[in-house]
Amino acid sequence: MSDTIIRQLTKVLEARRQADPESSYVAGLYQKGLDTILKKVGEEATETVIAAKGGNTDQLVYETADLWFHTLVLLVHQGVDPENVLKELERRFGLSGLDEKAARKDS
Repeated sequence: MSDTIIRQLTKVLEARRQADPESSYVAGLYQKGLDTILKKVGEEATETVIAAKGGNTDQLVYETADLWFHTLVLLVHQGVDPENVLKELERRFGLSGLDEKAARKDS
């Protein structure tokens, strides 16, 4: 699987910054500001946890998609290119989680 969908979605989310909030859900989130976006990310994270606890794979996939989507909205709102997150994941690939965590403490 490639990250193409993330790039495509990012372009759409960036374009929505200029859209009419009356015609775009994402533009409405941007207009309402950071607190609203953060609340939405929190809600989606909670729903993802509930879906995982419930054991319904389809619901878990659905809620995780919502969480990732709203996290992308947050990144674009904050001016952070999602590519930076992908690069950070790539940097960590093959690195022990314990080693990575220890390296953050040393910084």
